[in-house]
Amino acid sequence: MKITDSILKFAGKEGFSLDPAVSKEAFARQCFKYGKMAAKGKMYSLLKLTNGSSSVFIGKNVVIQEHRNIRFGNKVKLHDGVFIDALSTEGVSLGDGVVLGRNSRIECTGSLSKLGKGVKIGSRTTFGSDCYFGAAGGIEIGEDVVAGQYVRFHSENHVYSDTEKLIREQGVTHKGIVIGNNCWIGAGAVFLDGAEIGDGSVVAANAVVTKSFQPNSVIGGVPAKLIKTR
Repeated sequence: MKITDSILKFAGKEGFSLDPAVSKEAFARQCFKYGKMAAKGKMYSLLKLTNGSSSVFIGKNVVIQEHRNIRFGNKVKLHDGVFIDALSTEGVSLGDGVVLGRNSRIECTGSLSKLGKGVKIGSRTTFGSDCYFGAAGGIEIGEDVVAGQYVRFHSENHVYSDTEKLIREQGVTHKGIVIGNNCWIGAGAVFLDGAEIGDGSVVAANAVVTKSFQPNSVIGGVPAKLIKTR
């Protein structure tokens, strides 16, 4: 096995082929980056802060709070600036090979008066940079999901039906958000409390998803509507 293949396997990229135009210098920079992330992840593992995993990649300025409520699979990658606060009833579970892009943020509890539910992300699911997971009502994301940058989940919604009371005094809903397996989520998509998309669905960039959609749906718009079925 060539040394390049060995390095890619170590980084969790078996079967990955480099573009011939990638220079040795560019490849070396990536190797150095992932080497540092692996070393930091190993330190976390030795300190028993990455439950269930012995190989996590952790970037610069990553903040992880409430470690006891977090379970990582193998080869999870947390890129620079990721923030996870797992204070919740069910914690945060990231499956094998999950990737959270730069500056992504998981917040499980919005108020200490009632703990939030938490987040579960299935194996081989990847998110681009600057994604946000507001998980008070619970977020469940399947396996093999591909998501772009600035995707946001808000599993809590304000009640506002009573015009005689302040909105902030009317409470919130916690229906939760569910994303099936093998979905593609475009950049900037927003999922509100109660949103659900079935396996194999595609969500257009900047769509605002407010309700449930069947498997293999292609949806888009504000609010999101069914465009077609795959």
